[in-house]
Amino acid sequence: MPKITLNGVTVDFPFQPYKCQEEYMTKVLECLQKKVNGVLESPTGTGKTLCLLCTTLAWREHLHDAISARKIAARAQGELFPDRALSSWGNAASDGDGDNTACYTDIPKIIYASRTHSQLTQVISELRNTSYRPRVCVLGSREQLCIHPEVKKQESNHMQIHLCRKKVASRSCHFYNNVEEKSLEQELAAPILDIEDLVKSGNRHKLCPYYLSRNLKQQADIIFMPYNYLLDAKSRRAHSIDLKGTVVIFDEAHNVEKMCEESASFDLTPHDVASGLDVIDQVLEEQTKVAQQGDLLLEFSADSSSSGLNMELEDIAKLKMILLRLEGAIDAVELPGDDNGVTKPGSYIFELFAEAQITFQTKGCILDSLDQIIQHLAGRAGLFTNTAGLQKLADIIQIVFSMDPAEGGPSSMVGPGVSQSYKVHIHPDTSHRRTAQRSDAWSTSAARKQGKVLSYWCFSPGHSMRELVRQGVRTLILTSGTLAPVSSFALEMQIPFPVCLENPHVIDKHQIWVGVVPKGPDGAQLSSAFDKRFSDTCLASLGKALGNIARVVPHGLLVFFPSYPVMEKSLEFWRAQDFARKLEALKPVFVEPRSKGGLSEVMDAYYSTVASPGASGAVFLAVCRGKVSEGLDFADTNGRGVIVTGLPYPPRMDPRVVLKMQFLDEMKGQGGARGQFLSGRDWYRQQASRAVNQAIGRVIRHRHDYGAVFLCDHRFSYADARAQLPSWVRPHVKVYDGFGHVIRDVAQFFRIAQKTAHRSTLSLLSEKRPLDEQRGGRKKIRLVSGQEGPAASAQAGRAKLFMVAVKQALSQASFDTFARALQDYKGSDDFEALVACLHPLFAEDPKKHSLLQGFYQFVRPHHKQRFEEVCIQLTGQGCGYQPEHSLPQRQGAPPALDPSGRREFDPKLTLSQGAARQLDPGEHLNQGRPHLTSRPSSAGVSSSRPQEKSGAPRAERQGQPAVSAYLADARRALGSAGCSRLLAALTTYKRDDDFEKVVAVVAALTTERPEDLPLLQRFSMFVRPHHKQRFRQTCAALTGPPVPGTDTEPPGPWEGSPAVPPDPTHGAPGPGL
Repeated sequence: MPKITLNGVTVDFPFQPYKCQEEYMTKVLECLQKKVNGVLESPTGTGKTLCLLCTTLAWREHLHDAISARKIAARAQGELFPDRALSSWGNAASDGDGDNTACYTDIPKIIYASRTHSQLTQVISELRNTSYRPRVCVLGSREQLCIHPEVKKQESNHMQIHLCRKKVASRSCHFYNNVEEKSLEQELAAPILDIEDLVKSGNRHKLCPYYLSRNLKQQADIIFMPYNYLLDAKSRRAHSIDLKGTVVIFDEAHNVEKMCEESASFDLTPHDVASGLDVIDQVLEEQTKVAQQGDLLLEFSADSSSSGLNMELEDIAKLKMILLRLEGAIDAVELPGDDNGVTKPGSYIFELFAEAQITFQTKGCILDSLDQIIQHLAGRAGLFTNTAGLQKLADIIQIVFSMDPAEGGPSSMVGPGVSQSYKVHIHPDTSHRRTAQRSDAWSTSAARKQGKVLSYWCFSPGHSMRELVRQGVRTLILTSGTLAPVSSFALEMQIPFPVCLENPHVIDKHQIWVGVVPKGPDGAQLSSAFDKRFSDTCLASLGKALGNIARVVPHGLLVFFPSYPVMEKSLEFWRAQDFARKLEALKPVFVEPRSKGGLSEVMDAYYSTVASPGASGAVFLAVCRGKVSEGLDFADTNGRGVIVTGLPYPPRMDPRVVLKMQFLDEMKGQGGARGQFLSGRDWYRQQASRAVNQAIGRVIRHRHDYGAVFLCDHRFSYADARAQLPSWVRPHVKVYDGFGHVIRDVAQFFRIAQKTAHRSTLSLLSEKRPLDEQRGGRKKIRLVSGQEGPAASAQAGRAKLFMVAVKQALSQASFDTFARALQDYKGSDDFEALVACLHPLFAEDPKKHSLLQGFYQFVRPHHKQRFEEVCIQLTGQGCGYQPEHSLPQRQGAPPALDPSGRREFDPKLTLSQGAARQLDPGEHLNQGRPHLTSRPSSAGVSSSRPQEKSGAPRAERQGQPAVSAYLADARRALGSAGCSRLLAALTTYKRDDDFEKVVAVVAALTTERPEDLPLLQRFSMFVRPHHKQRFRQTCAALTGPPVPGTDTEPPGPWEGSPAVPPDPTHGAPGPGL
């Protein structure tokens, strides 16, 4: 792996980094060495995760080496190495970094936080692909890590917590009991384990993964966790997270602002209080019965570890009184009659809670009582044991009283105090009817009358950020692909960020197209403004635009709406007006569900449809800020185009939005913290642009990806709206006056992009030259008979499928490493270096063993036997090696012939059985069209060979040479499956005269590869006269202006080749071939 030196630190990177990656790593080192904070934006696909990991771990190693150097230098006292200066041991040996790390334990820990555990799993996978092997720990919840059958059965997370605690306290969990004696075993402490690995290890060794991870945390060099564990003070305490002197990294930090505010806010509903009261009533009744049976009570009191509750009846009754007083205090607040609610300053929460006798002095006793009752009921089943309301009340008390009540305390010295950071909002409960219907059990308290919701909202994300700084964090790095505008993002955090970066992308200009589309095909203005977005004119124009764009964007197309209601209303209108049916004829349509549960099934169906051989792709309708716009991968064919149908502003009349804007305006007006606040209006616009930027980020996912972005709202044509786009997007934006030019330019963009991508793929997969040729020998010209075409075609197809499967299995950084290794092997013929690179990529994970075996096809003949031995050693299985494989291709045994006399390609020559399964187009995504299938089709057979007889179209039986030539060329270009689809569409068109349907099929088949475009133009011979004009317009939109003289008989599938009709005696190729 290449070693590069940045700021005096040697970084071991998996491949030669791009310039933007070096710049990113330099900024990370600047933050670490100067002990300052940084906001770093780098687009998706630029490898920021890999850069972060390699840089921080290299810096830790640098500190470690420096400490060792200082110790050696101190012992030697200049006698052992008189010719060597102290500085030669490294910068830090002479305190060059300004770090006084005197011993190894002073080296800062790295805390790496991301939004979800699935994102952290991807990060850990990237770490495995580096040369670094730090001690790792992943923190998770009991819900994810617990393997105790009884605890896992609990419905809620807080019930799992309390039942677990009960079992741990009584030493009745044998998984926990095993942790102390086994957690330091080398097998558990040494490997890099993610959440899944922890659970598997726990099951295998019969020990608790949750407490194992907590034990590993003590010795870990790098700790991974979701970022709510850091931002929520309660979670920090629960996981014993010590932040002093640590380096904290927030990846995917575009969500941090929202998470900071939400972790410090709450909404207490009447149902929460009522359910808590019902549970306390149940416990009070139960304990009263116990108290009446003196003997049982004595027995219970003597054994506090039994299943009874060690609380006085009086204390339970006091707890009930506190809840009743809190409910009464909230109900006593007067509301205006317009259902708008009333807003109070943040300090009002203390007055309200004081009326219920919840204060700083009493909070400890109340929390202890709540905890005892919840733990007492843990593990019980039944209607009245739902302790969610009590748990929520406990969490709320911790949020309210988490800091010193004096606003002049340490937490408020650099920013607004509690009264300013928070607002109390009390409003009518609009959900009381729904909650009352959950069960009759709640009817006595929850549905007595319409209650009031108590909301305590934090409006300063800097509140949580300042708390992290106060905890002693050394360096804080916030990074994401979409932080623009970076300056305002840093202002929001309310702590200094001396280091900022907006990185360019690693892609070239031919890989991205961005267009502002202010008008639809009918000339109507496109707008998602509140007064226009539901108008028939606007919805109809957007539907027409979507249909036209779907014609020219190959494969997957993502369409983002400002909100769920806008998406649902648009879809309803399009179904009523027949736009949806026309769109479905072009590409199947999938819709993002509101519920999280159904998303994975919809996503799987979408991926499968896009990947289906011969399919025209699919359309996915989604919502900005929704689940699809966050983190899901739409690389390559899964997302060739993104349509943003409007600016997704937050709901303008939502009380929380209104109060947030008021808060920012107040702070800016007061000049608080030297005026470093956004205005409310700037924040409002920023929320929309961030959501747009996140959606745009779906289109380019790695260095070799390409795609188009359509901004379908006239407001994007304003300069201030475009200025909010990411810096790597802005240079490519073009504002269009007419819709026709959009289609023309996009069609041209995809033709160029596909041609370029095709060339780069061929370069990577080109046949390996013989060794003497690599050393500069003369190239030998070899005559190849036409009969070798199918085998070569199948081999190339199989190689492409293998590369697709590898790309699916590896991260982007690992795939880049793999591609470079393949190129290096091609140039150097160094077998040992190749195996050294492949080993960490494929051998360590059993799921990837079949890919290692599949690589056999790329190994040169003189290395095949050694590769077979390597495979057996690493995976336990060979690759189907035979002695003749070690001979150069022309010296080996001739390929077997099938009954018709054609050479039959033997899959054993290039692919193991396991790898063949791995490459099954039916089981993997993004397999491309039928010409990439793993079996040779008749498309590659020379046209001079007699064809088998089959049912030919009627036109051919009448001897029309043009039709015969067209179908023969179509079969060669599209393969048998594609040609069959073409014939079926043509037959249907002749029967029902449905022009839209036939054009959708023909366009899907002929526009994917530039060399197939003449087939689209030549299809004009089948179009009926009354459809000719529309067909010419479609061709112009898809391929650009027609070439004179090509309307009826353009050149064949290869540019410049004459369309020679086949020998009439051979017959036209039928759909069965």
